[in-house]
Amino acid sequence: MLVFFILLMLFRYVLPNDFVIKFKEKMYPFQNTSLPWDERVDDLVARLTLQEIQLQLARGGTGDYGGPAPAIPRLGIGPYAWNTECLRGDVDAAGNATAFAQAIGLAATFSPTLIARVAAATGQEVRGKHNDFVRLGIFTTHTGASCFSPVINIVRDSRWGRIQETYGEDPFMSGVLAQNFVTGLQGSDSRFIQASAGCKHFNVHGGPENIPVSRFSFDAKVSEVDWRMTFLPAFRACVKAGTLSLMCSYNRINGVPACANKELLTDITRGEWNFKGYVISDQGAIENIQDEHHYTNNTIDTAAAAVGAGCNLELSNNLPKPVYMSIVDAVKEGKLSESLVRDTVKPLFYTRMRLGEFDPPDNNPYAQLDSSTAESTEHQALALESAIKSLVLLKNNNNILPLKKEKYNNVAILGPMSDNVQQQFGDYAPFTDHSFIKTPLQGIREIFPNAKYSKVCMDGTRCTSYKKDLIPLIVNNSDLIIFALGTGPDIESEGQDRADLELPGYQKDLLRDGLLYSGNSSVVMLLFNAGPLNVSAADDNNRIEAIIECFFPAQAAGEAIRNVLTNAGGNSSPAGRLPLTWPYYYDQLPPMTNYSMEGRTYRYIKFDPLYPFGYGLSYTTFNYSRFQYLPSIHANETLLVWLTVSNVGNVDSDEVVQCYISWGDKTLPVPVRQLVFFDRVHIKAGQSMDMDIAILGETMAFWDNGHWVIKEGLMTLYCGGQQPFQKKSAPSNILSGQFIIKNTLIAKVL
Repeated sequence: MLVFFILLMLFRYVLPNDFVIKFKEKMYPFQNTSLPWDERVDDLVARLTLQEIQLQLARGGTGDYGGPAPAIPRLGIGPYAWNTECLRGDVDAAGNATAFAQAIGLAATFSPTLIARVAAATGQEVRGKHNDFVRLGIFTTHTGASCFSPVINIVRDSRWGRIQETYGEDPFMSGVLAQNFVTGLQGSDSRFIQASAGCKHFNVHGGPENIPVSRFSFDAKVSEVDWRMTFLPAFRACVKAGTLSLMCSYNRINGVPACANKELLTDITRGEWNFKGYVISDQGAIENIQDEHHYTNNTIDTAAAAVGAGCNLELSNNLPKPVYMSIVDAVKEGKLSESLVRDTVKPLFYTRMRLGEFDPPDNNPYAQLDSSTAESTEHQALALESAIKSLVLLKNNNNILPLKKEKYNNVAILGPMSDNVQQQFGDYAPFTDHSFIKTPLQGIREIFPNAKYSKVCMDGTRCTSYKKDLIPLIVNNSDLIIFALGTGPDIESEGQDRADLELPGYQKDLLRDGLLYSGNSSVVMLLFNAGPLNVSAADDNNRIEAIIECFFPAQAAGEAIRNVLTNAGGNSSPAGRLPLTWPYYYDQLPPMTNYSMEGRTYRYIKFDPLYPFGYGLSYTTFNYSRFQYLPSIHANETLLVWLTVSNVGNVDSDEVVQCYISWGDKTLPVPVRQLVFFDRVHIKAGQSMDMDIAILGETMAFWDNGHWVIKEGLMTLYCGGQQPFQKKSAPSNILSGQFIIKNTLIAKVL
């Protein structure tokens, strides 16, 4: 990073102006800005040799051999690095970047507009740094403006290691958030994009990582109904939002590797959805077609299978000869046509054109950005806002929260997440200036400067080395104990599933001992994790008066926790909601390798969970009234709904409004209920908000016998701050009513 900044300073302040490569005079039609994009792309690709195209298709990765896509000097085309991670900040690029709350926490905000703002800020930092890298002639890994984000796989199993990167378990919600991420990241300019989005991992991908088998060879066997209604919808929403990329996943789908799956990558994606962008493989996924899945026997057949299926770009494991370097041989052997290969490279150059690479920089508003956008004051404030809004209040007995500072004289802090900088960020985190980072311990000590703390889990969240003898010394005479427990990427991350849902190592012992040696002190528990944890005993224990799910708040963890614990500024009432169901025990779950949705997620479970999807408490109470809606609609028509939300408590707060539908005919292949609308709104104490809600007709469709069907008949609508019929519920009410769909619609594509 130091070298990068030295070069950057040389560029800005020392080197002469003519060091910057000027935009070449127009020489070819592909440089003619008055022509349509397609004509420019066609002209450029027609000028390439087949060998040049092969190199462009094979160099989507990292390392000396994996990338970048090489320059084509004779046409004035420079190199380009395709692999950039932008999950919630500019990840792993040289130089610092703002670290927003991890994706699962952003999902817990239930705020599409916040997702869009975080993505826009991330895009500014990615593009600003990319512009400087290009000016300096740096094209190494993570220097491009094409993002491998967002991750929109559905959380179907609570033990999956990559839950933290996702938006949770609901296809509709994941789709809405994905659309907002894509539009925020790519920007609002009518001609150019700020950075290109890439939705992953496509498709039927949600574990296992390593338990009980490897993700690299796993075959996900999925029914047509579950594929269409659970695993594809968020990606379709992503395509509708204009994403320029999809990343095909490691696994097979019913026997066919995703990156060689023509039904997925061409028939559905391009045929039904009209996708115009490019598909890139997950790293090493093309190699796995041959080496792990044994679907092919040699690189020529593997390249032919993947290109023929619709995979445009190989992200290899830094191979000296990536699989796609066999494309020319596949053409010679008649296994690929040259015209198909030429068509395959076109979306790559279309994306680079939309980024502005072949237009004068003065025409492109994003070409003016530079590295100074990273960690701006505005982005720091947004990081704090996203962290605050991601926190979910799961329990608040006796209204212990917000804390009244004057009530507590002796405060103790316990747990491996108290002062663990690395783990509070979660996986795929940007490099961040340490002056912007605050741990939970630091935030709590801003409330209680003399709070006692000592490290008792000597190996962090694994907590296999536990100093029990320190507990009495820390909690003695305490009137308040704050536990900071959880997992972090040491326990759940890419490549690492959990075997169960328990607190790791001796963390349960730590909690038990803290309670045992502290007398009658009040107890607040902070949880830092992605997948659900079995905290049913803590939920039942009256000594533990409050539980807050924090996920991985990243750099602003300490400040966000301080604000929410005290309702600092009068505007930090928690309003996050769980984006996934928390079962009581892992044995309530089907086997990890079973891809049937039966018994999974709120849409299909048959048991009362510990905490339901959409659940979360507040420091105030809301009431719903004035419920009106159209009594009948035609199939695929929008259902208009009107209601009023009132803050009937004495604390200003956000509220998350949720609407669900259920089908009257219980014989249909449909979920128990389905989220069809959500939004986060702010309402001051004693005030009300009138809401106009539009529920799209397509949310009432289900897949049956190879078609989308919207069936005539009776439907039920529920609107409130949570799901209906939940044993664990917030104190607000739920409105419900019935409406009629007048006719049946059957369609291959909606």
